[in-house]
Amino acid sequence: MKLFAEIREGLGISWSAVRANKMRSVLATIGIVIGIVTVTLMGAAINGLDQAFIKSISSLGADVFYVQQYSWFSGSYDDWLKAQKRRRPISLREAEALARQLAPIAIVAPTVYDRETLEYKTRSATLVLIIGTTDPYLETSGVNVAQGRFLTAADAEGGQPVCVIGSDVATNLFRGDSPLGARIKIKNQSFQVVGVLEKQGKMLGWSLDERVIIPIREFLADIWNRPTIDRVEVKVNELTQLDETREELRQSMRHIRHLAPDEADDFGINQQDQIVQWFHQQTRTIAIIGLCVTSLALFVGGIGIMNIMFVSVVERTREIGVRKAIGARRRNILLQFLIEAACICLMGGIIGLGIAWLVTLAVTYLLFPAALSWTIVGIALLVSLLTGLVSGFLPAWRAARMDPVDALRSE
Repeated sequence: MKLFAEIREGLGISWSAVRANKMRSVLATIGIVIGIVTVTLMGAAINGLDQAFIKSISSLGADVFYVQQYSWFSGSYDDWLKAQKRRRPISLREAEALARQLAPIAIVAPTVYDRETLEYKTRSATLVLIIGTTDPYLETSGVNVAQGRFLTAADAEGGQPVCVIGSDVATNLFRGDSPLGARIKIKNQSFQVVGVLEKQGKMLGWSLDERVIIPIREFLADIWNRPTIDRVEVKVNELTQLDETREELRQSMRHIRHLAPDEADDFGINQQDQIVQWFHQQTRTIAIIGLCVTSLALFVGGIGIMNIMFVSVVERTREIGVRKAIGARRRNILLQFLIEAACICLMGGIIGLGIAWLVTLAVTYLLFPAALSWTIVGIALLVSLLTGLVSGFLPAWRAARMDPVDALRSE
């Protein structure tokens, strides 16, 4: 209880000193304000980008594997060099064999991509993503049909010239007309629109709504002109058996590609988690570098607080002598000046958070999403408090060790 009484007394004296020297206190907080604004904005930017990235990448699905010629992340430089020597792409025949072997435990959709120009009457759209795939793609990709229908097994097997288009393609190319039943041209090949997908937004900066899905056999015959594909999407039936299915998938691919037991995999099995882990590694590195840079602003602000507190101690030397003469101990004086330094820094932290909040709103509206979480607010206030305590310790220690007789003699 005595400690709380001393803290309350120290708060009262410190607040009186801050109010008595308003201009000096405001000037002392400028360095802290700048430091807190930079630290907070960096944290808000990273937090906002992280949330946007996770939301964007979640469309891949945590329960979907992507079998490709290369791995997304090869690990060491030597692993990357070995991966670049692979000259054996995945074929449609191998994807179909994989679908048969994994039928009881997973859904398999071979996919291939290209960007082409679409034509409808006198209108056209350039660099639209064309996807050749089969009917299970509806489940592996998580897309939903807003109008019409998706590709059927008969479409995929028979190579029917039909297509399903994204919402932006429907809006930009048809401009209010109903796209269902209409015919569009891709590389001079005519395709009938049988469905329109629901709007999905963007992933990693690319629009998911500017795409056209056609049967894979039609794609390979008329657009790709070769039997190889980009990847095979494998959706696990049971999320609890993710690891087991991955190993089953790996062994099936090795068997299909006739790899000897001592041969390394000549394909990659990729997953959403790999991208998320890589992104978090990058953001951690950026955060550490940013923290080192922005800590310089806090260091300068702390030096400013220390100088102000030394001046305050010199100006109030007689006050310190009077307090000691009537019974104040060293810890009372030490606590008084530490609380005063902490209060000044906390005020700077609160002002800095207010500025950072306004800037975060502007950045979110004009540039990219930023999120000022309560965790960032708490860390900013804690850093302000610690900066005040560290910066004010030496002046407070000097005040606490003053001889009361010498202090009372000072003018």
